[in-house]
Amino acid sequence: MQQFADLFRNLDSTTSINEKVKILAEYFSEADEYDRLWALALLSGRRPKRTVKTALLRNWAAETAQIPEWLFEESYHAVGDLAETISLVVRQEEIQTGGNLASMMQLLISLGKEDEDRKKELITSAWKGMDASGRLVFNKLITGGFRLGVARKTVEKALSKVTGISETVIAHRLTGNWKVENVSWESLILNPSENENLSKPYPFCLAYPLQDVNDLQGNAEEWIAEWKWDGIRGQLIRRKGEWYLWSRGEELINEQFPEFEGIANWLATDGTVLDGEILVIREGKIQPFQDLQKRLGRKKPVKKYKANFPVGFIAYDILELEGIDIRSSALRERKRHLNAILSACKSPNLFISEELRFDNQQQLAKIRSKSRDQSAEGLMLKNRNSAYQTGRKRGDWWKWKVDPMTVDAVMIYAMPGHGRRANLYTDYTFAVWDGPNLVPVAKAYSGLTDEEIREVDAFVKTNTIDKFGPVRSVKAELVFELAFENILPSSRHKSGVALRFPRILRLRRDKPSAEADTIEYLKNLIQ
Repeated sequence: MQQFADLFRNLDSTTSINEKVKILAEYFSEADEYDRLWALALLSGRRPKRTVKTALLRNWAAETAQIPEWLFEESYHAVGDLAETISLVVRQEEIQTGGNLASMMQLLISLGKEDEDRKKELITSAWKGMDASGRLVFNKLITGGFRLGVARKTVEKALSKVTGISETVIAHRLTGNWKVENVSWESLILNPSENENLSKPYPFCLAYPLQDVNDLQGNAEEWIAEWKWDGIRGQLIRRKGEWYLWSRGEELINEQFPEFEGIANWLATDGTVLDGEILVIREGKIQPFQDLQKRLGRKKPVKKYKANFPVGFIAYDILELEGIDIRSSALRERKRHLNAILSACKSPNLFISEELRFDNQQQLAKIRSKSRDQSAEGLMLKNRNSAYQTGRKRGDWWKWKVDPMTVDAVMIYAMPGHGRRANLYTDYTFAVWDGPNLVPVAKAYSGLTDEEIREVDAFVKTNTIDKFGPVRSVKAELVFELAFENILPSSRHKSGVALRFPRILRLRRDKPSAEADTIEYLKNLIQ
């Protein structure tokens, strides 16, 4: 465990990518096999479920440290992070046993089967046998708060350095929903079998946001424009008569979308991998993301949901053809193969992404301005000669989203943030006028500078009307300009509307609350 704690500390102490690669490469070279596998799992977000309530951890830490609970709570409030607070107040009392990362992960997994007394015994014993750095990492794993600022690409570079295998191949081998208990270092990284690759998706190619259309290099004929849909990015796979549907979050979601089960019959070519978007498509028209949300999380949707919210897959790329990886081919060639395959496909649920013709930037901007009429977020722009890259590479793929909608709203509630913001009120609820009353329409916490956050925090603390646990009701005086991507009618919200991705643009010091926008203004924005 100490070896992994050292890795955590060393990675956290540098911002240099090359240094992070070096640190990771040394760890993967020296750690034993299951520690390496668990480190890979944790670095890629594969954490065990939390099995202990944080309230219990706080009580046990205060008892172990022999301090009153109020003092622990004050310490927690000052530090702002539960895992770090426990690591500081609890002291090492026993000689370290030398337990490694793998044994600690098995301990955490086993906690789910234990009663409260046994959980307390195991956790407090582990605390007493670790130094502060080990306790910090252990606590973050218990609470589910383990995060490490290491990009996946950095991990892939380190593994490539250690194994001599190319980064592209490493990236592919790390995709999918593999679990430590079901793989070995050999089968996952060094020499996976063909059957283990049967369901594997490819790493997704991502686009850069386009701020200035002049960043597009070359002539219009060198670029493909397509609608940027507001759905779920996915890869649809047919291999050896089996089918697999993966989300960009590397979740296998076959059961959620059984409509695609017939892909083995619809696609004439085995060994096919399509990249595209999952959307609710009703009578040939794209429906808003709100409708797709009603299908998410339902492992086996009932007949009513499948009928009311029918899904389709709009394919805009092909990554594998007849079992051959064709990602390095030019996009123009991949599109040719895609058109040939889907034109022969009889599926009612598979569609090909429409190419939007334009001759110049002015025409492109005009097409983009009609995005919301198509239930799209904007445009995807791709160079016809581009390969399908791993991750985000600047220059070949761009996403040009429409300008956000905006609203001037009044802050009516505030609550503290997390981590370094735990002592500041940074999470806000905003409202607009409905006649003489304010009705909540959005929550947001990002967009202000540190100086503005301190200003708003001071306002909250001196203008509190009422308290509801950590939430404070405040005088309706501060006006903020909020940006959001879309607005939809909603029966779940008192206001009758739901804003998509709201965030703070600026604090409107120039505007009194009486001049904030109205609910009628927002409802008029609904398409």
